[in-house]
Amino acid sequence: MGIVAGLDSSPDFTRIVVCDTDTGAVLRQGYAPHPVDPLEGNARAGDIDPQAWLLSLGEAAGGGLLEGVQAIGVSAQQHALIPLDAQGNTVRPALTGGDRRAQVAAADLVDALGSREAWAQAVGCVPGAAQPVTKLRWLAKNEPENAQRTAALLQAHDWLVWQLLGRPARRTTDRGGASGTGYWSAATGVYRSDLVELALGHQAMLPEVIGPSEAAGTTPEGLLISAGTGETMAAAFGLGIGLGDAVVSLGASGSVMAVHPQALADQSGMITSLADATGMHLPVVTTLNAVRTLRGTAELLGLPDLDSLSELAAKSTPGAHGLVLLPYLEGERTPNLPHTAGTLTGLRRESMKPEHLARAAFEGMLCGLADALDVLRARGVEVRRVFLLGAAAELPAVQAAAPSLFGSQVVVPQPADYTAIGAARQAAWALGVSQGTLDPRNPPAWQGAAARVLEPGEELAVGQAVRQQFSAVREQTHPGAFH
Repeated sequence: MGIVAGLDSSPDFTRIVVCDTDTGAVLRQGYAPHPVDPLEGNARAGDIDPQAWLLSLGEAAGGGLLEGVQAIGVSAQQHALIPLDAQGNTVRPALTGGDRRAQVAAADLVDALGSREAWAQAVGCVPGAAQPVTKLRWLAKNEPENAQRTAALLQAHDWLVWQLLGRPARRTTDRGGASGTGYWSAATGVYRSDLVELALGHQAMLPEVIGPSEAAGTTPEGLLISAGTGETMAAAFGLGIGLGDAVVSLGASGSVMAVHPQALADQSGMITSLADATGMHLPVVTTLNAVRTLRGTAELLGLPDLDSLSELAAKSTPGAHGLVLLPYLEGERTPNLPHTAGTLTGLRRESMKPEHLARAAFEGMLCGLADALDVLRARGVEVRRVFLLGAAAELPAVQAAAPSLFGSQVVVPQPADYTAIGAARQAAWALGVSQGTLDPRNPPAWQGAAARVLEPGEELAVGQAVRQQFSAVREQTHPGAFH
């Protein structure tokens, strides 16, 4: 029996799981928060010294956690950009997160290439404030000396892998991480160095993109380090999703992604065309309003939490007595209505009750995510079952309505460190390939996530009627929003 480790370096902490290479069973785990400089606090939340990630990693791996481990996989927060100088030293702290400072830079880049469509064609996504390509433009405009000194670019998981290997001359990344940069195309599998130059003002060294089952290298102690990947791709790999599966993630905003054999170039820019950690593709559609819709409704109704909102919604019936909430509270990306607001319609004397508004909030949120699923379905993406993630996935009102509104089986996995497990599974794959026991095209078959499975059953027709009610209001309020 071999053992491997998976490391998840999130924006706030490092989590490590040690797994059995054959079954994926978690044998032990470690955790440590990232150290925060008390002088910095959150004043510049987007600027992080990457050394903090290494310190956190060392702490999480304490107490002999990695004893006997043969290979490590690294997943990390996406979109963190680490600019290096010619000697491999960081030019400035890493630019992380959906950095609001870069919003103007994103608009600049869209104009510079000509249109949103031009970007979607070039690299499968339209620049947003989070993307590394946008942060490069911000750097060039706001810190020209630092931009001038920048000779090489890495993302968080690339940098951690490079550090674990002792900073070798060769720097690597994987398809998943590269596909989120805004200067690598999942469709063609090549970098667009012209877009780096467009953003930064000059060329920079980019890491070599290696295959999903390839090793990035071996440490002096003989520990194999796999390619690594971004947190989204690692979580999908840890969950074990494949063709026919979609993942709906319920955060303040929502995202829908699915495994697909081809990259999807999307002229509208609604689909972000990412690569996954297996050699397939991971088209993603984002909605700006998911759990924030529920929180806003709970506050409006004077309820203390989402559990209370769920209990109240259960007193209503499907369709909420004709009450329809278009939940575009922060504007919306899917459909592309950046400057709109939410809409509540169907107010009649009998529908003006707290329970109907609570129900309309859940249906509005889920119908918005079902619209996002339909964007993928319309492009030929097969969706047979939907994995529902996030704390709100546990709410009874969500579980009751989701299967019939999504029109498919819904799987609610038990909470686990799927990102770290996905990184460990990648390590097991690279280890198996290096030993000649695994096929480079087929990852190890680990036990799937323990989950609750919900079927639409007899409620399917009711759910589809609720969707039609929602779509009619959306079309009337925002004609042609999806065309």
